[in-house]
Amino acid sequence: MEFSLKPELSDLNNELADVKQAVADAIAYSTKLGASAVECALTRSRGISVETRLGEVDTVEFNQDGALGITLYQGQQKGSASTTDLSPAAIRASVEKAFDIARYTSPDPFAGLAPAELMAQQLADLELCSPGEQSADYALERALQCERHALAQDKRIVNSDGASYSSHVGYRVYGNSHGFLEGYLQSRHAMSCSLIAKQGEAMQRDYAYTVARRTDELWTPEQVAELAVQETVARLGARKVATAKVPVLFRADVANSLFGHFVGAISGGNLYRKSSFLLDKLGQRVFPEWLTIVEQPHLRGALASSPFDHEGLATQDRTIVDNGVLQTYLLTSYAARKMNMTPTGHAGGIHTWELNQQDQSLEQLCRTMGTGLLVTELMGQGVNLVNGDYSRGAAGFWVENGEIQYPVEEITIAGNLADMLRAIVAIGNDIDVRHGVRTGSVLIEEMRVAGH
Repeated sequence: MEFSLKPELSDLNNELADVKQAVADAIAYSTKLGASAVECALTRSRGISVETRLGEVDTVEFNQDGALGITLYQGQQKGSASTTDLSPAAIRASVEKAFDIARYTSPDPFAGLAPAELMAQQLADLELCSPGEQSADYALERALQCERHALAQDKRIVNSDGASYSSHVGYRVYGNSHGFLEGYLQSRHAMSCSLIAKQGEAMQRDYAYTVARRTDELWTPEQVAELAVQETVARLGARKVATAKVPVLFRADVANSLFGHFVGAISGGNLYRKSSFLLDKLGQRVFPEWLTIVEQPHLRGALASSPFDHEGLATQDRTIVDNGVLQTYLLTSYAARKMNMTPTGHAGGIHTWELNQQDQSLEQLCRTMGTGLLVTELMGQGVNLVNGDYSRGAAGFWVENGEIQYPVEEITIAGNLADMLRAIVAIGNDIDVRHGVRTGSVLIEEMRVAGH
């Protein structure tokens, strides 16, 4: 695929058709060689990424990546191979390699394709692709404009870690020997700015970013810059707090991580390995009674929307949690067979979760909290999904009498995820749509905050 200043949808659709034919050829050749089942997938992305720092061009990178992955089965023996070359000869060679590999693998009674009857049908156009300008001049001007504006806003901003702009388009194609062969176009555009502020001898770093499927849904360079300045300057004068058990409010842009741990805990791989703190919790209350989580995979233009999962299974609206009660696990076909259940269409991840929330802003949630910690940054990976133990480095703001008093840093927050999820007091209306889980700020009744 050749680079152009702005890719045309017609050209992308033509290429998508060519790739679908390559996938069909790979499936046909695999079947001809004697494979009992075969599946092929290709996700390809191309575009531009630029970075600037202090008004100078740091990097300009045009990139294109993606390979055709071929997995075939001889009974319950599985072989896989991949190729970036989609010529007929290269595809045939990759199929033969996968076929040869399958001869040496041990039979796995749970291996195989997802059920044919669950394959997606009549795919709707979810408007997941909106190509943007991909010239170096345009991308650099956006990044430079963002950084210039940021450096001019506040004299306490003394340095920059740089600004970036990226614009990518591509597609995903999946086919298998059930007769399923589909694909869809997708795009992703992003801009960010990272700054350094100084007060006395103390320095702080922070950033802001925007991401969307459509360029006209991105924040302007000025908006990204001003938020980056606001976030960075607000951290000046940070201090530690005394160790205590207090309410903790996760701001919306970090609150999604809490639900990310929940996603991991109800995913089939962790469940059939018996390495989840939510093992055997299906049908039980794991959240407060007022909380409901609904998956909506077909929201037009949403970053996590998808008409089918990575196994070709139809995605569908699904209630994950109903009034606090866990309604479903997230199962690939392999995990479903392991657990004697039905796959849920989550190969490759979740598809846009919506949570019900109270009509409270972040400021109102601070007042509800009274005295406690507002978390705006999390560090480290101290989360144990086996037993739910949670311990992470954090930074944010100390709140007293419902008002932010001062920034805090070099602290650790700790608890147990099972207790934390049940102890959610409120979810704000400041929804962050930049993630697969669309949540506002999350107030938890109590956690241990370790400072000095």
